[in-house]
Amino acid sequence: MKEINRREFLMASAAASATLMAGSILKGGPSSAHASVNIPEVDKLVITVITDNYYDCLRWNYKVAKRQMKVPGASSIWKGFSFHAEHGLAYHIETVVNGKSNAFMFDYGMDFEGVSKNMEILGIDLNKVEALGLSHGHLDHWGNLIPMLKANDKKIRKGIYLYVGGDAFDNKFVSLPPVYKPLDGIADLGQLNRPELESLDRVKIVEVKEPTPMAPGAYLTGDIERMTEYEKGSPILMVKKGDKMERDYFSGEQSLMFNVKGKGLVVLSSCAHTGIVNTVKHAQKVTGIEKVHMVIGGFHLTGAKPEVLQQTIADIKVISPDYIVPMHCAGFEAIAGFQREMPEQFIINVAGTRYELGA
Repeated sequence: MKEINRREFLMASAAASATLMAGSILKGGPSSAHASVNIPEVDKLVITVITDNYYDCLRWNYKVAKRQMKVPGASSIWKGFSFHAEHGLAYHIETVVNGKSNAFMFDYGMDFEGVSKNMEILGIDLNKVEALGLSHGHLDHWGNLIPMLKANDKKIRKGIYLYVGGDAFDNKFVSLPPVYKPLDGIADLGQLNRPELESLDRVKIVEVKEPTPMAPGAYLTGDIERMTEYEKGSPILMVKKGDKMERDYFSGEQSLMFNVKGKGLVVLSSCAHTGIVNTVKHAQKVTGIEKVHMVIGGFHLTGAKPEVLQQTIADIKVISPDYIVPMHCAGFEAIAGFQREMPEQFIINVAGTRYELGA
């Protein structure tokens, strides 16, 4: 067993995706894992994708998607054509409820310099960030968290809540087949260092198991119920529990739910290891909201068997969101499939895109 560096992690992550379907703690949230929640309506929701796997400087504004084409105050449009893209995902999210704006971050990408540059271009003010969240314990979502906290200790408020699922601090692994030599065998995907995180004395860690408010108008899903037969996750993704290595079912993975006034439910995932259809159906079930306005995020469908991909797209078509935005680990085939099957609802994401929903 060996520990791999960041470059090797990227290769291992690609391999994991390619064989996807082959084969101080505070307690938050309601008392029941699947309790119904009454999410207050948001007048406006702004989702900024700080970094993602893909960037295209010529991609135009489209419907609710606004592209950052120029750095504010820059003398040349070319200054805005340098967004950093990576195998990672980071969001800045703003809700407006009863006229009050509330800002928070969800996931942080991997590369400190690249993500920091994107935040500067996007004009993200960390002084105004009121909460932090982490979807799950994979490096491409938490790798930049500690560096960001260290570099911005004068901006990020002390004692800010960091909402995490039950697997956030687990040691994650991938079992690579021989075809991916020299990375065959069991490779260590890293582990978020909780002692180091706590030693910074910046965050209060909130462990989430049930649907839990993270900010006004923003709810974490809690542990996501498995409802479909075909979304079984990847058999090569593993987790170490004590001295035992076992298959990782991502039971603590978190996504986000919003209720946009007059529009319906917005479901935001990061990787959807539990399945994007499971995630959306879980959100509908716990909120009681059937109408879905947008499904956005990583869908973890890279390398999925054709029948799984087809069933996923078919089920999302039945749900019929106004917008579908697959990104990050969704994979080319899924992105192309959604574009082909849902052309009016489909939006291609690029790093630096802002989605403005509602008033």
